[in-house]
Amino acid sequence: MGRLDGKVALVSGAARGLGAAEARLFAQEGAKVILGDVLEVEGRRTAAEIGEAGGQAVFLKLDVTKEEDWKRAVDLAVSRFGKLTTLVNNAGILRRGNVEETSVEQWDLVMDINVKGVFLGTKYAIPAMRKAGGGSIINTSSVAGLRGGGATAYTTSKGAVRLLTKATAVQYGKDGIRCNSIHPGVIDTDMLADALNDPERRAALVSGIALGRVAMPEEVATCVLFLASDESSYVTGSELVVDGGMTAGTPAR
Repeated sequence: MGRLDGKVALVSGAARGLGAAEARLFAQEGAKVILGDVLEVEGRRTAAEIGEAGGQAVFLKLDVTKEEDWKRAVDLAVSRFGKLTTLVNNAGILRRGNVEETSVEQWDLVMDINVKGVFLGTKYAIPAMRKAGGGSIINTSSVAGLRGGGATAYTTSKGAVRLLTKATAVQYGKDGIRCNSIHPGVIDTDMLADALNDPERRAALVSGIALGRVAMPEEVATCVLFLASDESSYVTGSELVVDGGMTAGTPAR
């Protein structure tokens, strides 16, 4: 018996990195998975790999800023697998810069993908989840959504995701729909490749982590799995921090 037997999950930003790790793990645990992403070649490859491993997965091109794409994604889940029970709003981008350095174009792009994308995914998943008798929505925020930082637009967007999560939890608990946010720290993904491939920048990042290392995507995916499963049936409106102790304080020397 898998921990997600009977679940049908839609994961955005699932072509690579954290989203791909989540999709693979979900399928291993019995869920039928829709992988959404704008990266078609990588997304189809990931879906094929899941199928070759014995899982059930299908890829769909999904631009999270477009309503029609979200409608198609939810419709595909229902038409192909009969329902939608689980949504992981994982797609996101990072743009660095302080307030003065951030252009209006950068601000709008980050907000469109990181916040509007989560809003639209949630908006169109809820009716399907209600028909299914309930569900679980997991929104990918960040440790940046818990404290200030140098990446102005990114930090602001992740704070917005945190509170959108709480608003959703409060509004739809009566429908049996749970909504939680996950807050990763430094994860070895393409988003942070520029920093992690630079020895000095990597060392600076690791110096602020109590566990003294960078995490792999699979270590976050297992936490998302918990929130997607019925094991977390009384957890909603919460933040699950997966940061190796970054937000706990300054590491002992």
